Amino acid sequence: MTGQQGQKATGPVLIVGFVGVTLAAIGEFQPDDSVLYIEEPDVIRKRRVREQLDGVAFVRGLIEWEYHLDGKADEFHNAHPDLAPVAVIPAIEYATPFAARLAERYGLPGSGLGAARILRDKALLRQVSAAAGIANPAAVRVTGPADVRDFQRERGGPVVLKPANRQAAVGVRVIHEPAEAEQAWADCLDQDEGVFVPDRPMERSMLAEQYVEGPEFSVEMLVRDGRTLFVNVTGKQLFPGPHPVERAHTVPAGIPEGLTRTLAGQTERVVRAVGFRDGIVHCEWIVSGGVPYLVECAGRLAGGGIVDTIQLAYPVQLMRSYYAVMKGEEPPGELPRRAKGGAAVRFLATGPGRVRAVHGVEEARRVDGVFLVAVTAEPGDRFTGLRHSWDRAGIVMATADSSAEALRRADAAADRIRIDIEEEA
Repeated sequence: MTGQQGQKATGPVLIVGFVGVTLAAIGEFQPDDSVLYIEEPDVIRKRRVREQLDGVAFVRGLIEWEYHLDGKADEFHNAHPDLAPVAVIPAIEYATPFAARLAERYGLPGSGLGAARILRDKALLRQVSAAAGIANPAAVRVTGPADVRDFQRERGGPVVLKPANRQAAVGVRVIHEPAEAEQAWADCLDQDEGVFVPDRPMERSMLAEQYVEGPEFSVEMLVRDGRTLFVNVTGKQLFPGPHPVERAHTVPAGIPEGLTRTLAGQTERVVRAVGFRDGIVHCEWIVSGGVPYLVECAGRLAGGGIVDTIQLAYPVQLMRSYYAVMKGEEPPGELPRRAKGGAAVRFLATGPGRVRAVHGVEEARRVDGVFLVAVTAEPGDRFTGLRHSWDRAGIVMATADSSAEALRRADAAADRIRIDIEEEA
């Protein structure tokens, strides 16, 4: 079979985990009939994945597989020994260990299962990276509110209670006083991600960490054979409140060159510490007193519109380059070292209650430099407040000559949007 770009028939790219917003971007470089998606049966049903993939030219098919479970990558390889894929791509956080092991079994580039397992367990990542001399906040595994109170009394000051094995800031809360531990523990055990995860329970593994105050950043780094091919530093802002949910991203971060080099260098140390081989990492940092403290690091593409803003600000074909690395190919063209412009993401949030109406979307789209306004809140939707990233109500993205101006435009557009909420008993 011949693809849309005249390529000869070959094995498929396996994408583990469905992310609908990436379909258009993947379609720009993947030929027809070249991708197989692998997704959990419950998620396929709840998110109507088959319907969303129907008619997408580059999609060859969809395989139902419980990839969250141990041993499932080896089982998949044994069930499909002649599939001959050309790449295995983890599209979401929970797919990274499965994808890493499956790449090993098919003899393809990947992070390596050892690295994927360390990055998926925030407690294990602290242990491994600290041994390599990377600054980490003090942390301890906890099994109940008493452990949290003991840790807080021992360390003094605020602490962060969080799961060691979840995504999207689910179950994360800042605790300022030991008396808050009981209620915070109950709040943080609510880790339901709805349609995004299988119906079966996920193991709970909780951490208490010393709260580190300072500006937050993430480093997106494309890696081949453990060596850096491309690096970007993203600036981050959080919504106020006890749950550290991201409010805005700016690309590039707009910080001194020395701090950019430091954050990139520290991320390279993380890559070496965990033995990450091929792919992309998304490492989050808090800088306090001039020292970058590792928050967490994911072995997959960043979410929250960061990839889109990187591709526009530099510009660079980051996703296409990532897929090339995972296929064992050279990235298309030279990868830039510095951005030529700026881009920003601004998220929308609303209080608890039922959405009565949404206003100002078209007005927001008319703001200079804005290229995306997507409000996910619709009349009738219920919101319970801002506890994690899935609770955000929409996104605005903008470009400009600088990241600061791009954020100003995104803020201006977001300010034009009003979500009317009807409080419920």
